[in-house]
Amino acid sequence: MRKTVLIFMVLSVNFSLFTSCGEKEHSDGAHVSGDPDIREMSKEEGNEEDGEDDGNMREIAPKEFVLDMGAGWNLGNAMDTYNSDETAWGNPLTTKAMIDEIAKMGFKTLRLPVTWKFHIGEGPDYLIEANWLDKVEAIANFALENEMYVIINIHHDETWILPTYEKADEVKDELSKVWTQIANRFKTYGDYLIFETLNEPRHKGTPEEWKGGTQEGRDAVNQYHQVSVDAIRATGGNNAKRKIMVSTYAASTASNALNDYLVPNGDKNVIVSVHSYFPYQFCLDGTDSTWGTEADKTALLAELDKIRDKFIVEDNRAVVMGEWGSTFSDNPEDRLAHAEFYARACAERGICPIWWDNGNVDEFGIFNRNTLEWNYPEIAEAIVKETTEARSKAKTE
Repeated sequence: MRKTVLIFMVLSVNFSLFTSCGEKEHSDGAHVSGDPDIREMSKEEGNEEDGEDDGNMREIAPKEFVLDMGAGWNLGNAMDTYNSDETAWGNPLTTKAMIDEIAKMGFKTLRLPVTWKFHIGEGPDYLIEANWLDKVEAIANFALENEMYVIINIHHDETWILPTYEKADEVKDELSKVWTQIANRFKTYGDYLIFETLNEPRHKGTPEEWKGGTQEGRDAVNQYHQVSVDAIRATGGNNAKRKIMVSTYAASTASNALNDYLVPNGDKNVIVSVHSYFPYQFCLDGTDSTWGTEADKTALLAELDKIRDKFIVEDNRAVVMGEWGSTFSDNPEDRLAHAEFYARACAERGICPIWWDNGNVDEFGIFNRNTLEWNYPEIAEAIVKETTEARSKAKTE
């Protein structure tokens, strides 16, 4: 339960939010705009002059914070399409009714991927369209009104966030200005609102894209996270101590990506963000539709132990599994077994598991955004159940 003493001002305007569907991150589309319902959190009494609102920022350690995030669900291929049109990948309008159903199932965290590049003006100011920020804020409020955590990030902007020394100064300048604007919009929000600096920062199309990158690439990504965190913190107010998720290169669990990962300023409120569709052939590639042998389980535990040992044990950091899941291969029993095992294993290690749902029932979609029904309720129920039980156990130990 959030500790808030807030006055909500509800501005009733026509709502037109759009989502899309497609592959995890490979597609294109067109443009739509609209005015969402906006619920702005007002300044807490006593803080009106400086704009700060510390009343709903808890003194909570990152590991305890992540434990409280429970099980999560991604609103994938909606606000993060490769186009200015949120519907470009086939998903319907994002509505509060959708997020209500996600919360009703028991998911406690909504990850809200956002692509910004189609809504950013030219330099040197790189102004974000106010209407786009309004849409992002409206969806965030849908989750917050359900007492969910919500993660807002920069997603699918890899075409301009190139991790090279040649582009570094230009990218850092734009990143700093973009994050300053996002952070200022949400500065008075409580700590149920989380920022994630970058999704899967990487040099697209290179041989090392999904192999942890090059030394130059990893260094550049560390610099990009640094300027992003600095920009967020500089806005002050609640952003001075807000939890911020920072990913490895490409959110990879490759050894070089893990070993070269740097926490900006050693910030105590930075949470590590990784993605692991493991095993690849079963989860993402779809070339192996079976899972569940003892060897399968042992391999998956080794993957999660590698993450735990590096970040939670060695670095004393909290970790969020920002994306995971398995694509449909006409294998409901194996998918269920994998989801159940994966969620439990993550939660037992103190890692928050957030399922990647792109709205496509033939891929990762377990929730039907058109009918507001679950395509695979057993998978959703298993994720929530296993995470909740592991979380409850951890709180009593």
